Amino acid sequence: MCPFNDEDVDPFDEDRVEAPAGPDEAADALPDEDYDDLDDDTAEYDGDDDADEDSEDDSDADDEDDEVGDEDDYDDLDDLEDAVDDEIDLVVALYNDDGERIAVSLDKQLANDLDELITQLRRLPGDAGAVGMVSIDHQFFVIVRVRGRHVGVFLSDAVEGNDWPIARDVADYLGEDIPDPDDDPEAMGDFALLSDAGISEFDLEAFADLDEDSDEVLARIARRINYGRQFEHASPSIR
Repeated sequence: MCPFNDEDVDPFDEDRVEAPAGPDEAADALPDEDYDDLDDDTAEYDGDDDADEDSEDDSDADDEDDEVGDEDDYDDLDDLEDAVDDEIDLVVALYNDDGERIAVSLDKQLANDLDELITQLRRLPGDAGAVGMVSIDHQFFVIVRVRGRHVGVFLSDAVEGNDWPIARDVADYLGEDIPDPDDDPEAMGDFALLSDAGISEFDLEAFADLDEDSDEVLARIARRINYGRQFEHASPSIR
């Protein structure tokens, strides 16, 4: 039995639609004098070799420029500014301790560091691990579920990895590329993160697509897994 949901859950979207399942002769050989001419043009070929070396030098320089450009791109991502408190809607952990559903507000700065968030979730006394929820600037959310050594993460919009450290951290953790800033919003991660709690992969993707503030979407998800009241008490942004 899943500790996050011990009641029957209606599907998030009942209107799902599933997909229906004779050959030419060879040319004459070149005359011997033609070959002699090639042998006599050593000086010209030496010149060509010099040109080739120059070309290779230019190519190496271009490659170095490209590498520098790539490093600059990574540096740009590494230089993302942390979200400040006013931009962090909530950082909440949900867990079940000896049959009691508990939601606690965590340090907001965990919204800038996925590894540290995972570490703090591991310290909670949940019977079956803990779920961490983060909402940034009402724009996107991150869900992390820690169960022993197993960690699942979900990001509602991978494009946000261009602007926010926690979204970039999720992409790095998953080994996924961050989409271009002009791409359409697209969720990333473990879509089955809460499937045993009554939220299917399809449902979680649908939640990510909702045109609502991200903290409100997390409140809806919490209600679906029977942590609605606890979540609201631990979430100042939606009180």
